[in-house]
Amino acid sequence: MTRPFLIIETGQPVPTMRRHGTFPHWIRVAAGVSAREVEVVDVERGGALPDASGYAGVIVTGSGAMVTERADWSERSAGWLHAAAHAGVPLFGICYGHQLIAHALGGEVGDNPQGREMGTCPIETTDAAAGDALFAAAPTTFLAQTTHLQSVLRLPEGAVVLARSALEPHHAFRWGDRVWGVQFHPEFSATHMRGYIRARSGALYREDLDPVALVAAVRAAPEARAVLQRFVRFAEAVPRD
Repeated sequence: MTRPFLIIETGQPVPTMRRHGTFPHWIRVAAGVSAREVEVVDVERGGALPDASGYAGVIVTGSGAMVTERADWSERSAGWLHAAAHAGVPLFGICYGHQLIAHALGGEVGDNPQGREMGTCPIETTDAAAGDALFAAAPTTFLAQTTHLQSVLRLPEGAVVLARSALEPHHAFRWGDRVWGVQFHPEFSATHMRGYIRARSGALYREDLDPVALVAAVRAAPEARAVLQRFVRFAEAVPRD
């Protein structure tokens, strides 16, 4: 019997996008994983996290919350992720999940000093990506969907930077050989990205950003989605006791 994947749900999409489903649904579809291969725990709403050893891998969703708020549910999840990472469980964090894993392993999260990053952005891989299980097959530059105000300001000790952008020096990292975080959203389609930009249009105007131009610039980002799909294949192949 193949172990299922655990998706840790840390938040909900913006209200205007909830007709498209939840973050776990978006992730499952993007990853190419069937519903019977996934279990979801909504930690933001009090769900209890199970023994991590029963899963092929763990994916942590994005959220409208901030890691720096240190909410009880978030800090409990960070403790669980710390233990799971040290136990060798394959982990993959997206946006908030990326930041939460970094925080759990001793990194620092805070407001990005360069401000908001939003829209379809070019991501550049680092030299370290060439030897990475998820990023070696990625082009040196690829497009990804992004929406965030906070960032991993300092990586955990021993972590390796795998990708960056003009506004975000830590778009992807690996810790050890089974733990990854990505600030971008591999689960977002172009439809999701356009919807998020429109939902944040008021804030974007206040920040002297042009939501109309950002919507017009949205493109599909299949190479970013492929990173998530490679994590699934990697986790399925990891030998476990």
